[in-house]
Amino acid sequence: MIEDKTEPIEVRGVSKRRRVWAWIFASLLIAVVVLGVIGGVMLRRAGPILKGRVIETLSARFNSRVEMDGFEVSVVKGLEVSGKGLRIFPQDEVVAAGATEPLISLGHFSFHADWNGLFEKPMRVGTVHVTGMTIHIPPREMRAQAPKGRRHLGRIRIVVDEIVFEDSKLVIGTLKPDKEPLDFEMSRITMRNVGPTKPWEYDATLVNATPKGDIHTNGTFGPWNNDSPGDSAVTGRYVFDHADLNTIKGIGGILSSVGEFTGQLNEIVVDGTTETPDFSLDTANHAMRLHTKFHAVVDGTNGDTYLQPVEARLGESDFSCQGAVINVKGKGHNINLDVTVPNGRIQDFLQLGVKTTPVVMTGRLSMKTKLHIPPGKDSVTRKIGLKGGFTLRQIHFTNPEVEDKVDMLSLRAQGDAKDAKPGAEDVHSQMAGQFVLGGGKLTFSKLDYTLPGATVALTGEYSLDGDQFEFAGKMRTDAKVSQMVASRWKSLLLKPVDPFFKKDGAGAVIPVKISGTKSAPKFGLDLHHKEK
Repeated sequence: MIEDKTEPIEVRGVSKRRRVWAWIFASLLIAVVVLGVIGGVMLRRAGPILKGRVIETLSARFNSRVEMDGFEVSVVKGLEVSGKGLRIFPQDEVVAAGATEPLISLGHFSFHADWNGLFEKPMRVGTVHVTGMTIHIPPREMRAQAPKGRRHLGRIRIVVDEIVFEDSKLVIGTLKPDKEPLDFEMSRITMRNVGPTKPWEYDATLVNATPKGDIHTNGTFGPWNNDSPGDSAVTGRYVFDHADLNTIKGIGGILSSVGEFTGQLNEIVVDGTTETPDFSLDTANHAMRLHTKFHAVVDGTNGDTYLQPVEARLGESDFSCQGAVINVKGKGHNINLDVTVPNGRIQDFLQLGVKTTPVVMTGRLSMKTKLHIPPGKDSVTRKIGLKGGFTLRQIHFTNPEVEDKVDMLSLRAQGDAKDAKPGAEDVHSQMAGQFVLGGGKLTFSKLDYTLPGATVALTGEYSLDGDQFEFAGKMRTDAKVSQMVASRWKSLLLKPVDPFFKKDGAGAVIPVKISGTKSAPKFGLDLHHKEK
């Protein structure tokens, strides 16, 4: 009987353990089902949750309406988020004032986040990748319509450590009918520490169309000014290497530039230097070293640039200029500069602009002139205009025959005709005048040429291509006409005409002309002069 009672007890123990395990497995199954249901719900809810966070964060950050065309979430490796057609609009008052473009538009964006990010407040994201971004800053007049300091409802739901932009563009609009919007192409930008209240660190590569080349820059941007985006602060340093000046018609060379800038998008102050070891103009195609150091203010509302000033060195000649480069809608740029050469070498400027080799003369140049280059598709050298005055000192003509004629003229004008022979000692002469350069031609309204014993007052013109050289005027000499010839009997024959040329205290006043080419000018009497 005892054995019969023991066996059912063991059976009952086994059955009880089975029921316990059954309950455990059932509970686990229920838990898995519940988690599956929760996971499914979370999967279905992750997209709307994240989309809502993105829109709310951007809406609060930019104080603007936000729209998005597409948004996807993948859970293969955490949360893989992507979107397209994201648009951030200007404030309603700015839109009412006529703004039609989104303030910011993104072609595509993507980022990765951990699952626990759904439960973080705010959610932290490491890197966001963006392609095809356009920032369109409305004209200042439209931005002025927006009320200052108004905050949009919502909170910052997502914090981003870094944003990488590919193929982006910044456009600053204008309402001025004669201005083009300012357009910056940016091939790549990396922004770090992208917070709502502090400046963002950036590293960017900008595409410069004219002269063609890439500008690498880094610095800080922001914080973003919701009320007036154009007033958002920007600072940085830039490097512009291998800029091809041949993309500007009429100019040649490879330019490099470094510098730094600060200000707002509307107005940027730039300080920098440029180096062009092979600068040239197509009138001569002679490569010259050109160095500049500049201070400039760029008006971001229209692209106008004000040079204040530029200190430059061409070859071995220093000069400075200041003025404005004005953007003209549909045409290009209108350049107006005041140029000052305190004590340069005339040969440096002749070598740059004139084909003749060697240059026609050497000497020291002082000059003040106004430079104007109008917009248009013509070569810079055909468009360029100069108007001003100059002084040339210590002039020496590089052509020995020309210098001999000048030396002999000086001796004759001093009454020392016997020594007026080829090979005479060189004299240094001086020239001063008023001129206008335009259409490839240099015109002198006044040209005074002084050398020992004589002063020549001329007017005339010559072309930069060397085909035209024509001057006429009067020469005043210390000696009389009869004293300018070496032969005694010729001197006696000329004595009767001395009174006809003796005027205003000069030994003689003689009408003269100079013609020929720059490298081989011809000197002679102007027998058809009205006062002969």
